[in-house]
Amino acid sequence: MAGTSDLGPFFSPGGDHLVPAAHANSPWAPDMMHGRLFGGLLARALEREHGEPGLHFSRLTVDLFRNTKLAPVRVETQRVRDGRRIRVADATVFSGETPVARASAVLLRRGEQPAGAVSSTPPWDAPAPEEIGPPRTDSDGWPPPFDVWILDSDGNPTEDWRSSGPRRAWVRDRCDLVAGESMSPLVRVAIAGDFASPVVNFGEDGKLEFINADYTLTLSRLPLSEAIGVEATGHLSEDGVAAGSCTFHDAKGPIGFSTLTAVANPAV
Repeated sequence: MAGTSDLGPFFSPGGDHLVPAAHANSPWAPDMMHGRLFGGLLARALEREHGEPGLHFSRLTVDLFRNTKLAPVRVETQRVRDGRRIRVADATVFSGETPVARASAVLLRRGEQPAGAVSSTPPWDAPAPEEIGPPRTDSDGWPPPFDVWILDSDGNPTEDWRSSGPRRAWVRDRCDLVAGESMSPLVRVAIAGDFASPVVNFGEDGKLEFINADYTLTLSRLPLSEAIGVEATGHLSEDGVAAGSCTFHDAKGPIGFSTLTAVANPAV
C-alpha cells in the first residue's frame, strides 16, 4: 500500500523548501533527483493553492527541462486565469534560484453530464494487480521505490519490456511524496504520468531509446485506486524526436490520456 514503504516519504518540509530523501534519486545517477517527482511536487502545489470544490484538474502539462541534484527545492505558483467555468494556473520548481521544471494546469467546473451519446474509450481487459501476483523484480541495479506489473499483449505478467506488441503496465507508488501527507489522487496520477515514457519509448533491444522532455495528462476524472494502469496507444519518431501517447486506467476503467515528446537517448 502507498505510504507504507520502509523507505519513508520522498521529501520532508524544511522551512520554505522540501528536502529530498536519498531514495528520491533516479536510475541515471545516485545523486540526481528523479524527474517523475517534479510532476508530483507541481501537482501538489497547484492543488493546494488553486484547487477548489467543484473544479476538476482536467489538464496538467509538466515540462522537464533541467536535471537537479538531491538538494532542497521550492515550488512557486501563479494564477493565470479565473473564470466562471475555467481556472488556469502555473507552477515552477526551483533548485536554489534555478527553475528546473514547470507545469500548467487547467481546472474546469463540473456540471451536468450531456444526455447525448458520445463515442468513448473502452475499458481495457488487463487483470488487476491483485490478480497478477507480486510486482516486477528489480533487474537493472536501481531498486525502484514503486511497484510495477508489466503485461504482454495477452494480459499475462512478464519481466520483459522488449515486447513488440501493445505494452501495458500497472504502477503503484509505495512512498508518500511529502512527510505527514497522504498522496492525493491528483498527485498520484501526476507522478505516474511520467511512466508513459518507458512504456512507449523502450526499444526492442532492451534500451530506453528516447528520454521524455514533457508530458501532458488530460483527465476526465481522478483515479479511484492506488494502482494506475498505463496502456501504450501510439509512438512516432523521426530524426531523433519522438511523440507518444498512452491511455491511463484505474481499477474502475479509463480515466484519461498522457501524451509526451522525447529526444533520442545517446549511446553511452
